[in-house]
Parts: sequence; structure tokens; C-alpha cells
Amino acid sequence: MSEEHTAEEAVPAEDDFAAPPSGTYRLQLRGTPDGHFGFAEASALAPYLAALGVSHVYLSPILQAAPGSTHGYDVVDHARLSDELGGPEAFGAMAARFRAHGLRLLVDVVPNHMAVPERRDLNAPLAAVLAEGPSSPYARWFDVDWDAGGGRIVLPGDGEPNYRRFFDISGLIGLRQEEPEVFDRTHALLLRLVADGQVDGLRIDHPDGLADPRGYLRRLAEAAPDGWVLVEKITEGEERLPADWPCAGTTGYDSLGMVGGLFVDPDGEKPLTDLYVSLTGGPDGFEEVERAGRLHAAEHGLRPEIDRLLRVLRRVAGTDRPGLERALVELLVAMPVYRAYVVPGEDAPPQAVQVLEEAARRARGHLPKELHPDLETVLSLALGRGETTDAEFIIRFQQTAAPLAAKGVEDTAFYRWNRMAALNEVGGAPGRFSVHAADFHAHCIRLARDRPSTMTTLSTHDTKREEDVRAWLAVLAELPGEWAQAVVRWWNWWGPDASPLEPDLEYLLWQTLVGAWPLTYDRLAEFLLKAMREAKTRTSWVDGDAAYEEAVLAYARRVLDDADLVTDMTSFVRRLAPYARVNALGQKLVQLAMPGVPDVYQGCELTGLSLVDPDNRRPVDYGRRRERLFRLDTGRQPKDVDDEKLLVTSRTLRLRRSRPEWFGPGARHEPVAAHGPAAEHVVAFARGGAVAVATRLPVGLERRGGWAGTTVDVGRQGWRDVLTGATLWGPGLDAARLFAHLPVALLVPREIDR
Repeated sequence: MSEEHTAEEAVPAEDDFAAPPSGTYRLQLRGTPDGHFGFAEASALAPYLAALGVSHVYLSPILQAAPGSTHGYDVVDHARLSDELGGPEAFGAMAARFRAHGLRLLVDVVPNHMAVPERRDLNAPLAAVLAEGPSSPYARWFDVDWDAGGGRIVLPGDGEPNYRRFFDISGLIGLRQEEPEVFDRTHALLLRLVADGQVDGLRIDHPDGLADPRGYLRRLAEAAPDGWVLVEKITEGEERLPADWPCAGTTGYDSLGMVGGLFVDPDGEKPLTDLYVSLTGGPDGFEEVERAGRLHAAEHGLRPEIDRLLRVLRRVAGTDRPGLERALVELLVAMPVYRAYVVPGEDAPPQAVQVLEEAARRARGHLPKELHPDLETVLSLALGRGETTDAEFIIRFQQTAAPLAAKGVEDTAFYRWNRMAALNEVGGAPGRFSVHAADFHAHCIRLARDRPSTMTTLSTHDTKREEDVRAWLAVLAELPGEWAQAVVRWWNWWGPDASPLEPDLEYLLWQTLVGAWPLTYDRLAEFLLKAMREAKTRTSWVDGDAAYEEAVLAYARRVLDDADLVTDMTSFVRRLAPYARVNALGQKLVQLAMPGVPDVYQGCELTGLSLVDPDNRRPVDYGRRRERLFRLDTGRQPKDVDDEKLLVTSRTLRLRRSRPEWFGPGARHEPVAAHGPAAEHVVAFARGGAVAVATRLPVGLERRGGWAGTTVDVGRQGWRDVLTGATLWGPGLDAARLFAHLPVALLVPREIDR
């Protein structure tokens, strides 16, 4: 099928289902009456998604969840497909329709926890344990500290829970997947769907919460040897997915940060940092903010988990020395990654040793010398070294480190330090301002070599702002002076003391308005409530300050109701528009064409300007998208940036699907050089017979005077741009001609059949 074919012409070939995955489209299923989107509604999208060019439809959890669930991660019955989503009949019909259109299914698996529903009988295993205690045959299903509860499960409201939770959510109780019976019973239905050919891939939610992620993945690989398995694993810095994990890779947060960073001007770091400090009084670096966020999580939301781990530590160490607790907390807080992967009974792998020793080095600087021996005791136990080793401590230390990172950093510190909000993203690093092209290419070469079927992404149901919000905000790094003038003007619009907001929250407010404009009051209010409660400085989910929250929301309404301020803000946003277009299209092409399997989050084939959930889970207007794709497929020219993004998305996905030898496993990533005065504004690479070329840092390009004298070395003559249809000759392509219509190009040899 050529890249121009429409949905109704799509007929799957026999070998379509044996081909490697080429692209996914994530759908958020919802069983509630408001905005219901179940199996039948997903099924209706089959022609459109086939036309878009994906190989897999990627579904949020499909099993029976708690009543009223808006996301499906609160599973109550692993043996049933969700009734609210349509049940087994609707699921089977959906799977069959997708398959008829050449589409396969990737589904979200939730192995780490189950819901604690208000009606306890809805979760039969939990109800049995509540009734019978440790003697229940289901007692081994759940991770419960029976001693702390006096032989019973302590439920929310009865203040601290005595079971492992999902992060700090007491309504989700931890499962023990290390028990063979638990794995078998909770995966039987999903594995049957895989065996029946209705499901082709599994996305594993939060493997870092499991006692033994590697063992779990090995068990899964034995049960579904041909399945495409991905893990929702966040890597930090130079961290790599353990090489002995039998999976295709991650869900792509590592690539999200690399791609986004390409389009942020490093020269903007100092002026934007200086502006942030001058306006907010905040620090010029993220390190201490991160440490404070982790400490807050350890002392508050995750206190039950810390206490449980401390009891194990004291038992193993044979002492209750006061210094052990502080040493333990400091080591956890200092972890440079989510967790280390130490398996009881095995020597700690080099990466785990490096991680824990780095954490200990950091922790020493926050401990008096007399507590260093206590730190060494904790470190030795965490690594499984010495004469005294304890499997429970090794495992529970890791299971505590991961939620501490998630809650302390992403759900606290990321809302406290908003120097550049575009960088405060899931799996991101706010302290890393930009990414050099050489570092991006090194990342891609490694993916192509080590994990060619990993996922890449720009937006997910968990991102704090969708991809094009970040594309707009990236422009600020190229216009720091104009941004400073604008934000100071708005900040003082009604006088220097008019705002009740904490300075960091106010700076986040103006960035949010610029990045996601236009915003309704309801959407803005929902975002601000979440942002200030997650920051936990003046208010929080647990200890709310109603007066402060009301004052913040009243200020937000005042902003949106002031016609002159809105006009001024709109004018500034329009100033950013041509550059944001370049960033949005550039990052999308790069993500779609780079090594890995690209995921398109629902709706993001057009401009994606949603904020953190639930904003990014709103219903998507697929009628509008079908109509636009039909117009493009029948020869119409793009009329706006939405059309242009849809063109880039559909043509790149179709090319990937039709040319797996260029983009799939075994295909290389080769940087393509540009020459001339504007060479730094080009990022280009070859994938098999195709070359992807994108513009970066468009403000600087404009200041330089454009592309004059700049060429892209594509290595041979005779190319066709599948985005515009233009014919180009090489081997050195004139950049001005290459980017005459779009700031991106996707080139294939001219002789390739249309």
C-alpha cells in the first residue's frame, strides 16, 4: 500500500501480521457515562487508524476496573474484560475489525496492584483476605505487613495502611507477582487473548514496583514468547534498561527528552535562569529542590513504606540505633535513578553497584561523620554484601526507592521549580536545558543497536503537557529578552502586589497560558489546582488550604476576564507562532522517523495543546481528523499547521509501515551532515533508503538571514520528498529549496514507486 492510499482501500497482506511493529496509536478507554469510549467506539476508528499508517492500536487497561474508573488502572477482577467498556463480545468484535484492517493490538497490563474498592466484594481475593486474614488462600496475593496490622489488613481511614501501595495511593494494594499462583491467576485472560491472536503486544505498567522485574519478564516471555513486550520504565541520565530483561524496550520517555531537547536553544539557559531567579527568588539549580521534594515524600506521603522498611532494617541489623533511620532515608533520597536491580542470592550487577555507591557518596555529604558507619551498614545490606544479607530488605529497599523518586521528584519537585516548564516532564531532567545534536544521534545509534523495537513518544496519558505545548515554550529559549519583557509586564499588570500566588506558581501560570493558549477558565483552574497541590508548599491533596486555592483561582479568572491583558497576551503568542510551527513539525518528524517504534497519543496527529490529566484525556474529535486526512489524501494542500502535522504524521507512519527494512530491526541510524552558515539549524539522519531532515532553532535561523549557502549532504542524486512530492537532486541539497514549503522533509530515492 503506498503512502497516499486512503482508509477504505486498506487491505492487509498475508505477511502484515508477521512484520515488526512500525507505529502505534494510543487510545484512552473510558467506561464512565460522561465521555464514554469503549471497545465499540475504538472499533469504529479502524479505517481511520489504518489510513493514518499505524501497525498497532495501543489500548489503556481492558480488564474489569472499579466502578466509575476513568483510567482502568484500578483493576478489581483479572478474569473479566471490562463490562463498562463493552465486555468480551465487544472486545472480540473490535479485535476482529482491527485485524481486518491490518491492525494489531497492544494492551496495557497492570501487574503491580489491584483496587481497594468501596464495595469490597467487587475484589474477591481482597474480600477473602479481609474476612479470613493470613489464613486465607489469597493471603499471599497481597503485600501486607501482618505484624503491623495485628494480623489484619488496615484499610484507608482506619489513617496508616499496612500494605504496599501504588506510590502513596491507599486505594491501590500491591500484588506479589513473584508468587507463581498470583502471576498465573492475574495473567490467564490476557495470555489467552495473546494465544488466540487477539492481542499481539503487552505494555507493562510500572515494573519498578515489582519485587523481581527481571523474573516477572522472564515468566511473561515464557508464556508469550512471540509477544511484543514493553515496560513503562523511566531511565535517568546514563541509566540503561538492564540488558538481561527479556523485553523490546521502554515506552519512550528517554526519547521524549532527547527529541524535545534538540529544539531548545542552549544560549537561552543563562538569561532564562537569571529571569527565573529574579522573579521568583528561587534557586538557580534543581538539585536542592529535588532533594527537598524527596525528603517531603519520605516524611509524609510515603511514611508508612519508610517505617516498614526501617522495621526490616532494624531486625536484620539487630539494633535500633537512631542513626540507622537517618542513614536509610538519606540513602533513599540520594538515589540517582528510580531503583537498583539487585536480586537476592546473586552478586549485585555493576550498574546496581554504581547506582548505590553513587547514592551513598551523595548521602555522606548530608550526614555527620558519626553516622557514616550506619550508612555503610545500609549500603551493604542493599547490595546484598557481607555476612548478613536479607532478601526482604534487598527487595523492599528497591520497592521503596522507586515510588520515592516518582512522588518526590515528578509529583513534587517538578511543580516547585519552573525555570523552563517544558523540561519538567515525565522522565525528564529539568537541570538539562538542551540536547546537542551529537548526543541525540548517539542515543539513536544505541537504540538501533540494542533496542530497535523500543517505543518512542512525545505525549502520553501521563505527560504534564502535550508535545506542542512544549514546542511553543521552547521558543522562549530563543526569545528570552522579549519573554522577560512580556512576563514582567503581565506580572505587574495590576500592580506589584496584586497577585496572591506563590512566585513559582505565578511563573508557571504565565508559561502555561503561553504554551497552551487559548485556555478556558475551567481547564486552567483544573491545572492550577493540581499544580499547587502537587507542589505541597501552600496546599496539598491531604492538607488543603481552601482560602489560598480560592485566591489563586480568582486570580486566574481575573486574568482571563481582562480584555486588555488577553489582547496583549494573544499578541505575544502570535509572535511565537511561526517558530512554534517549526518546532512542532520538526520534533514530530524526528520522533516518527528515528529508531524505535513511534507512538502517537490520541489526537496528537493534530496540534496537541492539552495539559496534565485529566485534561489530556478529553474526548478527541475524530470526525475532524478523518475529514482533514481525506482532503490531504485526495490531493489538497495543507491549509494550516494542523494539516501539516497530520501530513507529517500520516506520510511518515505509512512509509515506516511499507518499508520495514528501512526502519525496523536491523536498520541503522546514520547522521547526515549539513554544511554552510546555517548548518547548526539542521538535524538530519538516514534510515535505510530514507532521509529525515528537520529545522531547529528557527529564531536564530531567521536572525542569521535564512538558509543562504547551506546544503544538506544526502550522498546521492535523485530524491522525492514524500511530504510535498517535490523532486530534488543531490548529493548536496540546497536547504532553501528543501525547506521552501515545510520546515521538514522526508526523502526517498526518486525511483521508489509512489
